[in-house]
Amino acid sequence: MAALTGTAPEHPEYDDGRLNSPAARRNRAALTQALTALAPPQGTALEIASGTGQHVIRFAPAMPGLTWQPSDPDPSRRASITAWVAAEPSANILPPITLDACAPGWAAHHNTYDLIFLANLLHLIPNPQAQTCLSEIAHALRPGGLAVVYGPFLRNGVATSEGDIIFDANIRTTTPGAGYKDLEWVRNHWTNLRLLPAQPIYMPANNLLLCARKLA
Repeated sequence: MAALTGTAPEHPEYDDGRLNSPAARRNRAALTQALTALAPPQGTALEIASGTGQHVIRFAPAMPGLTWQPSDPDPSRRASITAWVAAEPSANILPPITLDACAPGWAAHHNTYDLIFLANLLHLIPNPQAQTCLSEIAHALRPGGLAVVYGPFLRNGVATSEGDIIFDANIRTTTPGAGYKDLEWVRNHWTNLRLLPAQPIYMPANNLLLCARKLA
């Protein structure tokens, strides 16, 4: 997966490899609360594109029955995940793995999961890569497993704020083919993959949490 544009800078503010994402700091409390209500009581969870690691160190202690597998294609971010886990350890976090969620066929090389979580990626990648990502997530879920995707989405083809309109336009300019995905586009794709979409969960800053359960 190529380097992403349009993301907030992750300036190193520590001398131990930890990176700091202001967006992750802002949204992780709300995400932890929402995920805790959705997650199965036990099993395995895959976090795709874990980034700095500031999400998983909150998710794991809040959902101790799940074994969390962070992942990222970027070695500097995997190093940051490792550093954050060392600074704020939880016994149920596995070492980060290399995973490009937009690469076709990755699900066949991994165990299946009870929960797969993805934050703030779909709008930054072109539609074909986003389709691959959603398809591989579906294949990597166990029957009854839950896919949870967080980020900004269009609703009936329309962005919901002036800031979203500007951000979406900037992404489309800098990364041809990328941009906000429509809520129904994601839900329809999941339905075609034999996942049952739930009603979207409205999150702060005009973001949505989209969930779908894999049918048996």
